[in-house]
Amino acid sequence: MTRSSVFIGLVPRSGALLLVAGSLSLFGCASVGPDFKQPAPPAVNGYTAQSLPAQTATAPDTEMGGAQRFVVGQAVSASWWKNFASPKLDTFIEQALRSSPSLEAAQATLRQAQQTYAAQAGSSQYPQVDANLGAQRTGTNNSGMGLKGGDRVFELYNAGVKVSYKLDLFGGNRRALEGYAAQTDYQQYQLEGARLTLAANVVTAAMMQAQYSAQISASEAILAAQQKQFGIAQQRLQLGAIARSEVLTLQTQVEQTRASIPPIRNKLDQTNHLLAVLAGQAPGAGEVPQFTLADFTLPSDLPVVIPSELVRQRPDIQASEALLHAASAQYGVVISNSYPQINLSANLGSQALLASSLFGAGSMIWGLAGQIVQPLFNAGLKAGVKSAEAGFDAAAANYRQTVLQALRNVADVLRALDNDAQTLQAQAAADASAQAALGLMQQQYQLGGASYLQLLTAQQQAQQTRINLIAAQTQRLTDTAALYQSMGGGWTTGVNQGATAPKSVSAAAD
Repeated sequence: MTRSSVFIGLVPRSGALLLVAGSLSLFGCASVGPDFKQPAPPAVNGYTAQSLPAQTATAPDTEMGGAQRFVVGQAVSASWWKNFASPKLDTFIEQALRSSPSLEAAQATLRQAQQTYAAQAGSSQYPQVDANLGAQRTGTNNSGMGLKGGDRVFELYNAGVKVSYKLDLFGGNRRALEGYAAQTDYQQYQLEGARLTLAANVVTAAMMQAQYSAQISASEAILAAQQKQFGIAQQRLQLGAIARSEVLTLQTQVEQTRASIPPIRNKLDQTNHLLAVLAGQAPGAGEVPQFTLADFTLPSDLPVVIPSELVRQRPDIQASEALLHAASAQYGVVISNSYPQINLSANLGSQALLASSLFGAGSMIWGLAGQIVQPLFNAGLKAGVKSAEAGFDAAAANYRQTVLQALRNVADVLRALDNDAQTLQAQAAADASAQAALGLMQQQYQLGGASYLQLLTAQQQAQQTRINLIAAQTQRLTDTAALYQSMGGGWTTGVNQGATAPKSVSAAAD
């Protein structure tokens, strides 16, 4: 028994209640520890050292070759993937958002956090009330105790209600509840981040599928042309018009081109499997749509959210802030443990030998109790406070690192988009030149004015430039999708799809 509990045991019940009331008037109800303050936004106006161009470079007469303009301050659409103008893509993303097991897990985890908060709120904000009802049959041996008279058997009935409440004088319970609310916010942002990541992965995988399909088609077309040239070369060898070494060289190129196709086809198969899993399907059981580059339109206007707004829009930053809030609340809980703890209890009941008299006026019993526990010596309390403070400092550092990584992510994507446009412009020019050179070389070869080596060189250039062009077109599309993702995907504007609004629980806990 502690020193404080002994003290209360020496005073009447009414005195204990007066002592509790006096404590309330003396201390008041306040929460110890620091009140959480939302971190200040980053003190920067842009993302890159170089200013963004008014618009990117263009590649006329080429798919995905249009100019893109950076619109600073423009809001990101909640359904940002619709900017690629692909109904097939829109339908598949909607299916993935409905059927993805990863989203189901995130939603269940959020519900768990919400119910944990509700359970903690119910047990800490309100008194605990318990009811009991019992009966006891007892027999006595009077002769064994030296008493006259025969043995007696009697029944004792009792019923009562007990009310107990831990007075949150210094806000320890409120701080704990605040921490549970912050954990609920964290799971909410995790869910939103999972939605954003799922949509971005579907978009990127669909575009990569289109790239691999186009590269396979281009390689197969070049292979068919090389096989045709190889057949002509064999005929000319039989006529003695060319040397066998030239035929062997051309055959080597045919087989090299043939060998380059299966690895691309393997990547295509893996991408199809990924798309099926993202949509909650088994790879061999689902129907995965087939995309082509022509299914996508390159968005011309790109939103650029300013850094101060970015930290309020990206789910990962908001999740990190929620963890910082939880660490702050835990710090307050630990501090409150070093202050007096007050427990109040009361019971009201009835006790009688006859069940019919159980609730009579003469059978009522009652009790009141109050207890103050003040830690006098606990070597671990100070270390616990320092531990909680270190946890808060770690959460603050993690938050700053998350913000820096987000700024870096946006900066990388913005620079990539500008460089992608320049790369596509150069690849488009190279492809046009290589195709023109190949056409001229084929005409010269048919007229006998070019050698097989020259034709082979032209074919190699045409093959590589066409595949590089397809890769450049796809890269521009995927980096555009990455920009929408890096800006937070616009989920704060209404894509929550029935989820509880973030911070609603935290607001109720304040």
